[in-house]
Amino acid sequence: MSILKRATDGIAVNILGIVTKSHDTGLALLQNGAPAYILEEERFNRQKHTLEFPTQCLDALFADSGLTFDDIDVLTTPWEMDRLRPTFYNNVTGKLPGSLNLLRPGAHRVQASAIVNLPLRLWLGLGKRYGYRKVPKIVQVSHHNAHAAVFNVSPFEEAAVLVMDGYGDDTSTSGYIGQGTKLERVWQSHFFDSLGMLYTCVTEYLGFKVFEEGTVMALAACGGPTYVDKMRDLIELRPDGQFRINRDYISFDTHGLVRPFKWKFYETFGPPRSRKDPLTDHHRDMAHALQTVIEETILHIVRDMEKRQSSRNLVISGGVGLNCVANARILRDTKFERVWVPPCASDTGAPLGSALWHWHQTLGNPRTFEMTHAFYGKGFTDAEIKAALDKAGLTYQKFEEADLLKKVAKDLSEQKIVGWFQGRAEMGPRALGNRSILSDARDNKIKDLINAKIKHREAFRPFAPVVLLERSKEFFEVTQPDPFMTLAPRIHPDKLALIPAAAHVDGTGRIQTIERSANPRYYGVIEEYAKITGIPVILNTSFNRQEPVVNSPEQAISCFHRTDMDVLVMGDYYTTDRNPAAVKHARESFVSVPAAGSE
Repeated sequence: MSILKRATDGIAVNILGIVTKSHDTGLALLQNGAPAYILEEERFNRQKHTLEFPTQCLDALFADSGLTFDDIDVLTTPWEMDRLRPTFYNNVTGKLPGSLNLLRPGAHRVQASAIVNLPLRLWLGLGKRYGYRKVPKIVQVSHHNAHAAVFNVSPFEEAAVLVMDGYGDDTSTSGYIGQGTKLERVWQSHFFDSLGMLYTCVTEYLGFKVFEEGTVMALAACGGPTYVDKMRDLIELRPDGQFRINRDYISFDTHGLVRPFKWKFYETFGPPRSRKDPLTDHHRDMAHALQTVIEETILHIVRDMEKRQSSRNLVISGGVGLNCVANARILRDTKFERVWVPPCASDTGAPLGSALWHWHQTLGNPRTFEMTHAFYGKGFTDAEIKAALDKAGLTYQKFEEADLLKKVAKDLSEQKIVGWFQGRAEMGPRALGNRSILSDARDNKIKDLINAKIKHREAFRPFAPVVLLERSKEFFEVTQPDPFMTLAPRIHPDKLALIPAAAHVDGTGRIQTIERSANPRYYGVIEEYAKITGIPVILNTSFNRQEPVVNSPEQAISCFHRTDMDVLVMGDYYTTDRNPAAVKHARESFVSVPAAGSE
């Protein structure tokens, strides 16, 4: 029976999006057009942005769902070989002999060379586990089509769709028009005119690692305009929303990450910073210049997209879509009235996008689902949580929900730092209320304490304020909900003194608005906190310390004991037990795994 016939007859159709040999490997199970599971391998193998085959994701999927591999009707993957292979060949042979350097593994550290044989790699990996004859058809979806397909779970029936990342299989920036279930790409950039790649390379120049672009975005607010005009020379803005990166400065078109810049870049901006070197005004000003020019380029693109259709809705996807400062400027400085960015805008959402593209674009199915929350990861039962607490030898209490929410709210009002582990894990790179560290927003010392003693990271890094949706306009310059922490609006000046720890140095906050329907327990804590303090805002940061966000109760307990958190709440269980034996065990048994792409 065909997939279309099964769907028409009301029989569940299971599409498994899956990827390997590229950063952020994982999978997404789409059942009759709605996501059921979205899992990231890094949460299980504990290597940030891992390239490894998503073996543990598959194990968790089938253990949790009750399905078997035989229940999967079709596989999709977010790379298309008919586009990727010619692009790869043209790039490697485009500027001989220098472009041969693109063959070096270090030139593309975030992707394995084997990605050019991705369908074969998937067939081999799945066949070894489940039997080669059982592997269903593998549908290849162009990388940017997969990113753009999140339009189909957005709140919009019609929207412009902008995809920006490092690289896809044939471009790095694409513009689409979405109407109903249809998506049409209307323009694209040259492959190496990549805002994502430029941001990554300057991030490394500033002494940070690949995937630490968010740190540079935060640092940018601390800098001044010293290098803005010189940075503008790197990107030429052209008609029709196009742009070109000045090849006089860059060499990532021939050397990738091995040698991304030419001598002119260093002549203009100075030598690169070592990670061990102190941050100076020069580095802060460079970050500011980069962020400013990237924002200007994105606004240039978006203003052209305004002209291409009447809709005032915009969907943004791809890794550059995580630039919440730029997203806020789009809302503030263009004619678009609504901007929606999914929680998995980066490649963590590419397997989902490939499945959505196949379901809607290829099979022609109507839209029936809107994404209103991000909780499609692994969940744990009360019994599993209790077993982990017992194994760790901790004392604890179990509360009814109403009492638990009041207890945690009181703790937060007393400036205690709370590890908060609930329900199914979030997908995507940001903690959105189920694997979070929560704290009071009313005292700046809390922010400094978390950066120094919990996260062990730079003091300038901000935290996300979480606010009850119905009171968000009271504290922030917002005109729409933002449940996925994708905008950084200004805090109203008269509210800054009330929530100083929520403010970055430029007076903005990367907010998350929360509705009761999306996460009743998370909402309930903030609601109870507001009853005590009068403030409907708390701080949220990801539940981790120099590792991927915690996934399991055991990982949460370990992180709790390796940091200076005061309280750990998992499900209905509450503990403050930091006995020396448990703390010693956590610190001695923890093994940090270098992130993928790190040199």
